[in-house]
Amino acid sequence: MFCNEDGRLVYTYDAEKLWIEAWGHNAIRVRATKTSCMPNENWALLKPVHTKADIQIDQASATLINNGIKATVTNRGKLTIYNANGKTLLEEFTRHRRDPTDPTCSALEIEAREFKPIIGGDYRLTARFESLDPKEKIYGMGQYQQPYLDIKGTQVELAHRNSQASVPFAVSSRGYGLLWNSPSIGSAVLGKNIMSFEALSTKALDYWVVAGDTPAQIVPMMPEYGLGFWQCKLRYQTQEELLSVAREYRRRELPIDLIVIDFFHWPKQGDWKFDETYWPDPDAMVKELHDLGIELMVSIWPTVDRKSENYAEMLEKGYLIRTERGERIAMTFQGLTVHFDPTNPAARKYVWGKAKKNYYTKGIKTFWLDEAEPEYSVYDFENYRYHLGPNVAIGNIFPREYSRAFYEGMTEAGQTNIVNLVRCAWAGSQKYGALVWSGDIASSWSSFRNQLSAGLSMGLCGLPWWTTDIGGFHGGDPQDHQFRELFVRWFQWGAFCPVMRLHGDREPRQAKHGTTGGASCRSGADNEVWSYGPEVYEICKKYMQLREELRPYTRRLMQEAHKKGAPVMRTLFYVFPHDEVCWEVETQYMFGDKYLCCPVLEEGRTEMRVYLPRLGAGERWKRMGGEEVWDEGGYVSVGCPLEDMPVFVRSSIF
Repeated sequence: MFCNEDGRLVYTYDAEKLWIEAWGHNAIRVRATKTSCMPNENWALLKPVHTKADIQIDQASATLINNGIKATVTNRGKLTIYNANGKTLLEEFTRHRRDPTDPTCSALEIEAREFKPIIGGDYRLTARFESLDPKEKIYGMGQYQQPYLDIKGTQVELAHRNSQASVPFAVSSRGYGLLWNSPSIGSAVLGKNIMSFEALSTKALDYWVVAGDTPAQIVPMMPEYGLGFWQCKLRYQTQEELLSVAREYRRRELPIDLIVIDFFHWPKQGDWKFDETYWPDPDAMVKELHDLGIELMVSIWPTVDRKSENYAEMLEKGYLIRTERGERIAMTFQGLTVHFDPTNPAARKYVWGKAKKNYYTKGIKTFWLDEAEPEYSVYDFENYRYHLGPNVAIGNIFPREYSRAFYEGMTEAGQTNIVNLVRCAWAGSQKYGALVWSGDIASSWSSFRNQLSAGLSMGLCGLPWWTTDIGGFHGGDPQDHQFRELFVRWFQWGAFCPVMRLHGDREPRQAKHGTTGGASCRSGADNEVWSYGPEVYEICKKYMQLREELRPYTRRLMQEAHKKGAPVMRTLFYVFPHDEVCWEVETQYMFGDKYLCCPVLEEGRTEMRVYLPRLGAGERWKRMGGEEVWDEGGYVSVGCPLEDMPVFVRSSIF
């Protein structure tokens, strides 16, 4: 029933095997399966430095201790996890009669680890835990379009959609972090009565628990051009249009680091090259941009059109994803397309080879890896199931492996400080230079509010590189005075995001520039800072210059993210964990450890009430751009006219 296998605690009963092992400092990994052998994939986890655990076995139970975390299993298989002080962090939810000494003994017959067989060999898995405190606060789990920062009492889908990124790492106010280490599509219920995680198709239960603070993650270093302002729209249709915008930014002496060529600059999806009709001389274009001091980013889609020059070869070599049934068509947007399979190393190398030849060798070193409307593709598990590996539905790992394709290629080419702008990410994507943006979001006040929670939650999940479409993506007319107010407030907030990036599909839409190749896809109206009128332009100019002045500070934050995994946008409780009010405030945050940011999230707001966290001796808060100072924490009322977003600087009195 119990045994110690080379430092791993193993419990077996009937067909089930349960493994508990030390996996990093103050952390354990828990796995279970009813297959003949435990799967060997580590998914999001890296192999840890060997840690010797203390394992104690007796007739009634067995215990594994790894520094500040302890796991105990009863002889009936129930698992409970404690911290060094004996506080219960996690307790499995069981309701059966096999152990009459358990206070939860019940006739309900509910298992903590429930494996339901699926034809083909996999299981539909549910893992259940007690809700030990209805007032517990839970944060993280990725990016969801909802206003909640504390997600206790919610249910979240473990799947990727356009503007939704499942990164299943949860941080609890009880002093633990939990990574649900399964890339299967599923759901998580973080209720007041029960906490559960579900995988729709898997061979094993797999999760990782750490006691204490959120662990640091491995994060690449953001290059210098990522620290300033990024200009983007849907979409620059020609080489000359793009260059005219870049030249105008320089003529106006506005700070700009990067400009983006979005989708359908190619002849067919899967060609991975410029359409020469509209982009006749990419080499000269890239050279002029570099001479202007502007980096170029291009959009890369994983979709391959049946009419693409590469489709037949990729089909022959097995580089395309496969369907369980029906036609091999994943999307019908601007052609009949299917995705390449990024979980196949050979397919990753093939696609990078095309990108290297047609983009990288021209001096383009930054890529926008768009998952191409994932809600209509590999992520629709129930209705149209894809297999991206042997008998395992792993739709959630698709975005991470897509980033990996370009990260591996650029690394082999000798590049460092790699940036891949991605629509979705999974646990571990930060290892591959993933800068996550929040997808095609609405241009509305409610959507603006949701992005604040999304960005803070992603930071808590170990992905500090995050950005959003300033102004939202869908709609918004630059000539509409109501939209201009929303745009200004979003732009002000963008100056205090990890990456400040302007993007959107504005109204009214432009006419098509041509009839062939990528020109079949229309573009939105102008979306440059001067497109919104002189009043808005002056406000944007002010915040662009402010962002530029913050460059040395932002560089330091990126260095902290690189070395320690520290988020750039930080919840108040992350910086001030001993201030109880900071666990309640959800509409303010810290940009690093110095700047307290209070975005204006409501239309017509000219005054707001903000909370200033309690500081240590010798510190005070000072209003950025003003003379007001506060030596003590607490709630204060401050003005927020259209031209100013309240920001407070944490400084020393001496």
